[in-house]
Amino acid sequence: MRLKLWLAMVCALAVGGCTWAGAGGGTGDGTVTVAIVANPQMRDIQKLESEFARQHPNVKVQFVTLPENEARDRITQDVATKAGQFDVVMIGTYEAPIWGQNGWLKDLNQYAKGDAAYDVNDLIPSVRKALSADGKLYAVPFYGESSFLMYRKDLFKQAGLTMPAHTTWPQVAAFARKLKSPKMTGICLRGLPGWGEQLAPLDTVINTFGGRWYDPQWNAQLNTPQVQKAVKFYLQLIKDAGEPGAPNAGFSECLTAYSQGKAAMWYDATSAATSLEDPKVSTVVGKTGYVAAPVMDTKSSGWLWAWSLAIPNTAKDPKAAWEFVRWATSKEYIKLVGEKLAWARVPPGSRLSTYTLPQYVKASSGSAQATLAALKTADTDHPGKLPVPYKGIQYVGIPEFQDLGTKVSQQFAAVLAGHESADAALKTAQAQAQAVADDGYKD
Repeated sequence: MRLKLWLAMVCALAVGGCTWAGAGGGTGDGTVTVAIVANPQMRDIQKLESEFARQHPNVKVQFVTLPENEARDRITQDVATKAGQFDVVMIGTYEAPIWGQNGWLKDLNQYAKGDAAYDVNDLIPSVRKALSADGKLYAVPFYGESSFLMYRKDLFKQAGLTMPAHTTWPQVAAFARKLKSPKMTGICLRGLPGWGEQLAPLDTVINTFGGRWYDPQWNAQLNTPQVQKAVKFYLQLIKDAGEPGAPNAGFSECLTAYSQGKAAMWYDATSAATSLEDPKVSTVVGKTGYVAAPVMDTKSSGWLWAWSLAIPNTAKDPKAAWEFVRWATSKEYIKLVGEKLAWARVPPGSRLSTYTLPQYVKASSGSAQATLAALKTADTDHPGKLPVPYKGIQYVGIPEFQDLGTKVSQQFAAVLAGHESADAALKTAQAQAQAVADDGYKD
């Protein structure tokens, strides 16, 4: 029943309605339409696609590149309604197990397990596990990430500050307020609405403050003291020392601000280091320190995510689709990025072997070791101090969370914009979360 209701919601939101197409065979002409998110790593693969074309002259690749929130919506609509527009889709650890169990995605084990050169066992275990369900692998990682704190070592030295290897949120807040100036943001934190934008870092704060979205009986917990304290802390820190225009600032905006020397700290995805250590796009190469995600009441708090490639069951030519997916997530592609573009731009967090490449480890300026350590401690089954009935650290692993999380994040963005109080936003968020539970999860 929950799946049917969710599909109905997707249809209602879809522009132009839904096409309930079957999983027909299509033309099988070797044309592969790939829907990807407009992040730096994805722009790199478009630059290198000519190498794939040279190796696979009979497979034509067409990219559809979209901003993150738009990509989530369009890909979800296409796959959930079996419209068949895309042959390869970029999804994350949230979607892969849910969509796979719904029967929407190919089990990639049928291609990967018998391919010794691809070496599926080289995929980072925590990432591979998060992309699987019931022994089936529904997506393979293009790059994986946890979260950590990035800070300007030179600015800390000038201010006489020392960043601990394992810091706390109160310490970070004090640093941010001290380092903020008319020309410098103390810390950049996502404020842009979206379950995968603002809520990604904010949920890790909620977890480490002792909060959770639901208790094991599916009672919403957004009105608890722990969650209230975490949300108010996060929003107030942005107001006091964060970036201007915070309700419109997501990953891309914070990346631009920090890489151009306009932010003293940034808490976000470990994959950001790929751009920060690239002299072609960053003015702070070699100036950044990388430490574990800040904590409050837990030992660690980093998230787990992997932008990954999956093949919908509606793909016109699954074998051609796999040829592209295989190439894009292979050891060879990782080396190609290093050799053709820059070692600092190698897609991180997907393969163990990446962290044995001396050129990459050197170019990462310490981010490689910090990334691998964060990925090893991330646990989607136990995101915080208290037990939960769902999987996920920076999200709740249920289909409804795409809509619920975005609605809740809009409430918090309204607080940042000065249109609503934090207490009012939390009250609304609690009601929204409880409505989802009452509709299909409460006994």
